[in-house]
Amino acid sequence: MMKKGEHTNIKESPLFWPANVKGNVLWVLDETLIPQRLHYIKVHNLRESVNVIRRMKTRAFGQFLVVMNTFLLEMNKVGTAQCAIPTARMLKRVKKTAAALNNSRPTFPFPEVTSIVVNWAETALKNNLEIRPFVSKNIMGYLAGIRARRLERVCKIADVIRNGDSLLTHCNVSGELAMAASICQQQGKEIHFFATETRPYFQGAKLTCWELKRVGAKVTLIADNAVGSVMADGLVNKVIVGSDRSCANGDFANKIGTYQIAVLAEEFGIPFYVLTQPSNKVKKGSDIPIEIRKAKELLIHSGKRIVRGPVDGFYPGFDIVPHKLVTKAIAIDVN
Repeated sequence: MMKKGEHTNIKESPLFWPANVKGNVLWVLDETLIPQRLHYIKVHNLRESVNVIRRMKTRAFGQFLVVMNTFLLEMNKVGTAQCAIPTARMLKRVKKTAAALNNSRPTFPFPEVTSIVVNWAETALKNNLEIRPFVSKNIMGYLAGIRARRLERVCKIADVIRNGDSLLTHCNVSGELAMAASICQQQGKEIHFFATETRPYFQGAKLTCWELKRVGAKVTLIADNAVGSVMADGLVNKVIVGSDRSCANGDFANKIGTYQIAVLAEEFGIPFYVLTQPSNKVKKGSDIPIEIRKAKELLIHSGKRIVRGPVDGFYPGFDIVPHKLVTKAIAIDVN
């Protein structure tokens, strides 16, 4: 177990904190261009933020950061005006921003996040405080707390990993797994990762393999449909995945394909770990709305159609893993 404070020395992956506001611009890491290059998209307003989210330029935690920082963008616009905007109008702007972000994608719990900011704005109005400085201070403090708790969770992941482990992961967990691998190296642990390619965006191939190799970890890429084979052959002894949404009963939603991995892990007696953000807003997995992405994302790759003729595509972006298949949730409290 790492001692308190040691996590501050961990070298961060670019995917750990992929969005930051500098001045009046939100810089968002374009994860779709990795591993070819590191490029940050300039986001100036609410419309551009929603576009970044819908086009999956960043995912999961990155989208959370975009949501929180978009409120700063919109409120900072007001700060450049000649005179202060009336408080009631500022609250209206905050609520308008929240509504647009809530409608950007269905599966990620945007309303849970935006409601926190709206509540801060309403609290400021109720107490005759200026909304912009009050909400901005709360957002910055909230994000600082989450950064610290994510770094602590990186250490928890490293503690779960034992010398000689061979771990399977699916999709990408926004920097945390690679940073945990780096800690394991410092501790002298010999470990090996198997990463699924994660079609159709190939996050496992493009992101997970890239960042694990950056820290010098041993990683093997496998086809999504090879999971059962590597488990049957005894090539992996643990599974660690992320999550996009959690339920009060422990069910969670993650990238499509996670459910079948959990079922196979149960079949072969392999411990299944998930990184979660606990929430009581949704009671159970069946209450989570599953986003059905556009068929072209499945049928077109690198600008070219990969099938001929009138073939349709069905691409649910996520699936639900019931809590009974989870060995342990490694949680971070974002409230």
